Amino acid sequence: MAEFFLEILSEEMPAGMQQPAAVAFEKLVTEALTAAGFAFHHQRSCTTPRRLMLMVDGLTEAQPDVSEEKRGPRVDAPDKALQGFANSLTGSVSLSWDWTALKSIDPTSGGLTFDLPDGSKGDIRVSQTEKGAFLFGNVHKKGRPTAEVLATLIPEMMAKLPWPKSMRWGDPETRWVRPIQRITCLFAGKVVPFRFGPVATGDTTVGHRFHAPGEFRVTGYDDYRIKLDGAHVMLSAHQREEFIRTGDGLDAAHEGLVVVEDEGLREEVAGLVEWPVILMGKIDEAFMDVPEEVLVTTMKKQQRYFALRDRAGKLAPRFIVVANVEAADGGKAIIAGNERVLRARFSDAKFFWDQDRKKTLESRVPELEKVTFHAKLGTLAQRMARVGKLAEEIAKSVPGADAKLVARAARLAKADLRSGMVGEFPELQGIMGRYYARHDGEPEAVANAIADHYSPLGPADRVPTAPVSVALALAEKIDTLVGFLAIDEKPTGSKDPFALRRAALGVIRIVLENKLQVSLSEVIRAALDSFRKSLPSFDSTAVRQELLAFIADRLKVQVRESGIRHDLVASVFALGGQDDLVRLIARVEALQGFLSGDDGANLLTAYRRAGNIVRIEAKRDGKGFDAAPESGRFTEDAERELFSALGDVEKHSAQALDKSDFHGAMNALARLRGPVDRFFDRVTVNADEAGLRDNRLRLLSQVRRALDGVADFSQIEG
Repeated sequence: MAEFFLEILSEEMPAGMQQPAAVAFEKLVTEALTAAGFAFHHQRSCTTPRRLMLMVDGLTEAQPDVSEEKRGPRVDAPDKALQGFANSLTGSVSLSWDWTALKSIDPTSGGLTFDLPDGSKGDIRVSQTEKGAFLFGNVHKKGRPTAEVLATLIPEMMAKLPWPKSMRWGDPETRWVRPIQRITCLFAGKVVPFRFGPVATGDTTVGHRFHAPGEFRVTGYDDYRIKLDGAHVMLSAHQREEFIRTGDGLDAAHEGLVVVEDEGLREEVAGLVEWPVILMGKIDEAFMDVPEEVLVTTMKKQQRYFALRDRAGKLAPRFIVVANVEAADGGKAIIAGNERVLRARFSDAKFFWDQDRKKTLESRVPELEKVTFHAKLGTLAQRMARVGKLAEEIAKSVPGADAKLVARAARLAKADLRSGMVGEFPELQGIMGRYYARHDGEPEAVANAIADHYSPLGPADRVPTAPVSVALALAEKIDTLVGFLAIDEKPTGSKDPFALRRAALGVIRIVLENKLQVSLSEVIRAALDSFRKSLPSFDSTAVRQELLAFIADRLKVQVRESGIRHDLVASVFALGGQDDLVRLIARVEALQGFLSGDDGANLLTAYRRAGNIVRIEAKRDGKGFDAAPESGRFTEDAERELFSALGDVEKHSAQALDKSDFHGAMNALARLRGPVDRFFDRVTVNADEAGLRDNRLRLLSQVRRALDGVADFSQIEG
């Protein structure tokens, strides 16, 4: 058993591509080795800005020998067919065969043997089968040396690695994310010789670009890791991330500050440095009156700096920069240079901040008429006019929502898109709108709704809870969904260019987390009405049904994480008219609790048994059994008991459902268990007398109807 080691050293790779490339390359190589017949103990991949490293341990010195058997034609087949079979065994190697001798082989003999230039051996023999005597061939392939296999396999996998973007250098046929400088490739400590483009493999590498640029020889992974650490390179991305996290924290703690946690930024910075050095710089106090979101975004997006807060939670005039070099002056020149760059960045941001406040949001609203939202859905001004009307309608169902404030928030919600700050930092849309609205003297509820109407942007994003914000955020997402479905722009597979799945999940979260009892059908109908003039040809009924089904599908995904079964959601949706998500989920939760007990489980079994019997007999008779059973035809006490229980259960479950008392409805259903069990134990459904049989089948149909009044039990799995 031996170790395979590979390092590909290149110019600096984009930080976001490093880890996905390591995972993909490890998968490509290990799957190729497995397909080639190799087994191994374990593998490991690592990346730095300049290195992609892979180690696979526990490989054998050669591929295992393999034998392949093929069945050929009958012995008495034409010579051309026999020759074709022989060629399939020997490949491109042409061998001479004595077909007369072959045909006369005794099936009990060993057959004819042959040798191939690559050392493989084979034989052709005759075997007797039920259908006669047939040729069978065996090729016994000797495994190739592992180093020889790797020399072919690795460059093939390097060429297959799917970089999002790649480039050519040196060799016009070779592509890699950045120009490769050297390839270190070893098996059992010896160089695996191959070329990738203009670069040939060797057994040397180099350390940090500035601290240890000289080359050194390596013999394997452990030797490489130790020497690399001494050459100022932290090989593990996780180690660099942890060093940055703890180093940031320690450095900030000396100043009584706390680093603003940002895992994504930390991962990115770890992909920019091989030897992280933590330095702290200062921010001019003149910039601290600029909104902190602007300052933090500028530091993060443009400079990859970490922001800091004081113990009170206020943004501090400090920043953390992670350098890639230990400077002789302790980093003073590096800090000064970064402070100078940041000063220029903040000057631009302050300019936008000061200039934007010279115009009100109201004055920017007419400019939205010049911005196309979608060619078929009109301008942003037209869109927000629709959203405003819809938000006012939704406000009627949102406790505490002032319709006038909702309308005002809708009018101003997109105005900050025409500001200089949002033009420079699009990710601040809504946030800057809140600042500008406050500056203009707009009500606080309006300002907050402007910032919140995009939320939630993802599963981890908070949901708006203020009444005005809830009405506007819900209207904005419903308008998006209705509009794009009306013009037939649906998500397909993994493609969702207009983020409709995210919008639907946003609707679900806003409604459920705010316990908002609103009829989605009515809201969608109101949204559709606003499109009638601009989109006169669409089928509003079809769009409404399609959108409700789309939201139902997203709801199944959403509630699965909280332990609610998707089939129960489907069973309640199947009743129709279930567009109040709060009531729907309450009913589903009650149903799940009911089915988890013995009464519910037994009734589900009884429902299926009754359904199967009725379906089979209806098919046989060519008629249905939906009519109500006649009580005068009952002959057994178990029939009368079940009929009486059904009447009582249907009455009480309907009353409970009207009051949204779903647990009460389930408790009513539970009373059916005993009568149903006794009916099946004591009554023969398929009685000889036709009228009696039909009446009992009608009784079973009534059992199904009673259960289906609470949920469509046919949709329930298990």
